[in-house]
Amino acid sequence: MSTTTTIVTGGKATARRSTRRVEPIYYFFLLPTLVLFTLAITVPGIIGIFFSFTDSIGLGEWSFTGLTNYIAIFSDPAILQSYLFTFGFSVATVIVVNVAAFLLAVGLTAQIRFKKALRTVFVIPMVISGIIIAYVFNFLFSNSVPQAGASLGIPWLETSLLANPDLAWVAIVIVTAWQAIPGTLLIYIAGLLSVPGDVYEAAGLDGASKTQQLLRITLPLVAGYVVINVILGFKGFLNAYDIIVGLTGGGPGTATRSVAMSIILGFNGGDYAYQMANAALFFVVAVVISLLQLSLTRGRNTLS
Repeated sequence: MSTTTTIVTGGKATARRSTRRVEPIYYFFLLPTLVLFTLAITVPGIIGIFFSFTDSIGLGEWSFTGLTNYIAIFSDPAILQSYLFTFGFSVATVIVVNVAAFLLAVGLTAQIRFKKALRTVFVIPMVISGIIIAYVFNFLFSNSVPQAGASLGIPWLETSLLANPDLAWVAIVIVTAWQAIPGTLLIYIAGLLSVPGDVYEAAGLDGASKTQQLLRITLPLVAGYVVINVILGFKGFLNAYDIIVGLTGGGPGTATRSVAMSIILGFNGGDYAYQMANAALFFVVAVVISLLQLSLTRGRNTLS
């Protein structure tokens, strides 16, 4: 809330000075959210980081161990494998999601029939629970796909992808992308609709083909939306958990175990302090990615 103060000299107003003050009611509405955030996130986070320097199993007695847990993480092949899988999975899924969503957005903003109805159909996966989607696709990959592979004579499809340590990640990427594409699609549709139609008309008069217009006009003009989708998608896929649990449970073996799954399984298995150190390290990774996002978007409007 801003107020204006008038300075009067000799009976005449000679200057005006604008000041800004915040109404107390704003703090009244902010306080409950601040308290809940502090009690539910900040305080547990600080407590967790504290216990990451101990040998606690989550209850009972404990003692300080310093950086032992953090040092052990970098020599633990299971933890390193989970990070390798999580980052590889995230990169692959980001590529699949953004390519598919962009091409769908181009088609759904073109002059086609029933495009509004098609947009509604394509966003349905976004409102379905990830664990439900995972169980449905688990059935498909375990039964329908092998039967189709046997009928078509494709050997590598005759057995479930989820049971193959080398291909299980492909199934996870497919299912995760199926759920994530709608949200990315909506952002791309907004970006494409913001491009003036006159630009395409001028390009058409100059003899540019549809492919040239897509590569030289559309992509540069929606580059900001691409940046946003890539960053948000990568940060979201780093926390992959429910779909992996429903599809493979982290298997076969530990081939598809993500960082989030490793942390939660460690909590349930009495490895509290060790996995809390893993969680703290993962938090640092998320902060670094957030800083990368700020560096990419600072000083310019990424949606223009």
